[in-house]
Amino acid sequence: MIRLVAIDVDDTLLNSHGVLLESTKTVIKRAISQQVKVVLCSGRPLAGVKHFLAELGITTDNQYVITFNGAVIESVTGKKLAESGLEFSTYKEIDRYSNKHDIAYNIVDADSQIITSNHNVSWVTVVQAWENRAGLLIRTPTELGETAQVIKAVFADEKDKLDQVEKEIIKKFGQKNYVVRAADNFLEVMHQDVNKGNALKILSKKLNISANEIMAIGDERNDIPMFNFAGISVVMANGSAAAKEYADYVTESNDENGIEQAFNKFVLSK
Repeated sequence: MIRLVAIDVDDTLLNSHGVLLESTKTVIKRAISQQVKVVLCSGRPLAGVKHFLAELGITTDNQYVITFNGAVIESVTGKKLAESGLEFSTYKEIDRYSNKHDIAYNIVDADSQIITSNHNVSWVTVVQAWENRAGLLIRTPTELGETAQVIKAVFADEKDKLDQVEKEIIKKFGQKNYVVRAADNFLEVMHQDVNKGNALKILSKKLNISANEIMAIGDERNDIPMFNFAGISVVMANGSAAAKEYADYVTESNDENGIEQAFNKFVLSK
């Protein structure tokens, strides 16, 4: 029996227009009424998913969310269970690399603010700030100071440009950090212990829920760690080929009631 469903947000929970389908709202609310925990697992901060949580009726202290791709585990009301950020020295290295190689980047701090030293701010960063309902600051590491709490860094640029530098960035930063291509325009750098799977493991232990009682739904490479942990792995039809290699089941796309199909198949009692 599935007692917890972990769901990625962009291109999984949300359709291609960035909204919740009515069928998605209906099955999730029904699952919650049957005492199933529904946990949104996103690269976004809490501010970037809070409005979707409200639409789904996930609003109380005993409901949880995994944010920043696993760097933060918290209640949906903002009470943190765990947090792992980047070292300030790594942040400074990433800043230098960005400016030297003309690759747009930003960091996200503990207050969900998006910060970059790029004076020519990329459109990707602007959209990221808008989607996350976050502030956007132009600051250097020196201006922020070593007390800054950097949750993650994001190379946020054109797909073709990130395709060209992805291997080099993984080689440079991946020895001491977790580096993952979260989407076409996002290559993220986080604390080495951070990923959605580790966060899900920590949360499930707190809730006394075993891995075989968990279903994970996603579409991209940053979802693979939670596929490796969960008892059932569901990948959207619109998901990447890399993600589908880990699927126990491929559901319909995020525009075609894929969440409803997965819940009806694996979660909801008749």
